[in-house]
Amino acid sequence: MAKSKAPKGSKVWSVFSLLSALGAAAAARKGLDVAWKAGTGRKPPMNPADPDVRVGEAVAWAALTGASVALVRMLAQRRAAHYYVKSTGHLPPQLGKDGE
Repeated sequence: MAKSKAPKGSKVWSVFSLLSALGAAAAARKGLDVAWKAGTGRKPPMNPADPDVRVGEAVAWAALTGASVALVRMLAQRRAAHYYVKSTGHLPPQLGKDGE
């Protein structure tokens, strides 16, 4: 029987990282929806590719959501990695120090 080459705990980290990123992305999206409505007085575009959505509005929404969700996901994963290190004493197997 072949053994897995993945270090023990890598599945735990994968699930933990995924859940933290998804939760953060959902929270960011909800916050952006509220901020967009407060700032513009309209609901955010449901589908920026819809020809009925103005190009400027579609570009602004795409840039805002893309950058915000990516930033919040990264911060959540860094926080999850910090918790993992505190719990196990080492970085998750998928996260090596830069240059290693």
